[in-house]
Amino acid sequence: MESIHYIGLDVHKKTIAYCIKTVSGKTVRQGVVGTERKALRQWLTELPGPWLGALEATIFTGWIYDFLKPHAVELKVAHPEMLKAITAAKKKNDRADAEKLADLLRVNLLPECTMMSEKLRELRRILRYRNLVVRTATQMKNKMSGLLMEVGATYDKRRLHGRKYFGELLERVEDVPESVKELLRLSRGNLELFTAVQKKLTQTLREQPLIRERVERLMSIAGVGEIMALTWVLEVGAPARFSSSRDAISYCGLCSAQRESAGKEQRGPISKKRNKHLQTKLIEAAKLAPHWNPQLAELHEKELTRGNRNRATLAVARKLVEYLLAVDRRGTPFVAEAPPQVA
Repeated sequence: MESIHYIGLDVHKKTIAYCIKTVSGKTVRQGVVGTERKALRQWLTELPGPWLGALEATIFTGWIYDFLKPHAVELKVAHPEMLKAITAAKKKNDRADAEKLADLLRVNLLPECTMMSEKLRELRRILRYRNLVVRTATQMKNKMSGLLMEVGATYDKRRLHGRKYFGELLERVEDVPESVKELLRLSRGNLELFTAVQKKLTQTLREQPLIRERVERLMSIAGVGEIMALTWVLEVGAPARFSSSRDAISYCGLCSAQRESAGKEQRGPISKKRNKHLQTKLIEAAKLAPHWNPQLAELHEKELTRGNRNRATLAVARKLVEYLLAVDRRGTPFVAEAPPQVA
């Protein structure tokens, strides 16, 4: 019977440093392979036998993981924030990093992160691109307003981005340089392009049978819209990854970092170690959800009595996470609890 080998892969843009070890820790081979499918295919043919692999999560990890996974007994992706054994080392180079990954995998101490399926990651890429387009469109709107203010033009802020009003505005404004008018027309054209692109991308996600039912169930929660539901599904993946709602709230970055020593506890600001995409959408949703959801409105008012609006928004966002996780786990639409009857 062939023995299992453990391979650590330190991934970079152009090269991958690798280290192959036996179960006893003996180094079989170390080297570098190009970050190309052709080079990796050749490298796979030269491996000594069945293998388990580990690589750190980077922007390049996705396609390498998908390419190598069918050839491995098991392939794991390490959480970069938790790989302190590498970043804190006095001696740090690609060769040493690959060796450390192999050792952590061999002794079953690798801090593993969740890897969603290739299809879900593809849809997540589309959603994140859509969000980038929306942010760019918002910047374009702000720039148009700024150009008009620079030249002292008066305008209706609420109607500025309407097509008819914008056309009339350009015709009636006085003492505005022609160069500014040209920039405004260019900005308006870009804004219309960005709006059309984001609508097309949203429609593409809306029609995906893989996630459609989950999204519809999550939207049964009053105050949760389509984009919030899509973000939850595509950023979280499988809800079973969270053992409790506390873990989900921490993942979304809705709690502060904890520092405790000698019986003294200190809480800092909201943690930066989070999924920033989920955090952003949850905070945005938490500001609007109380207008549509009586339970969330009651919670928001209760927290407001303590005098801090930001904490009230955070409390609503945490409650939204609990609702989303519960609906996603049960696989049934949301049903609000009836208020207790007072005798």
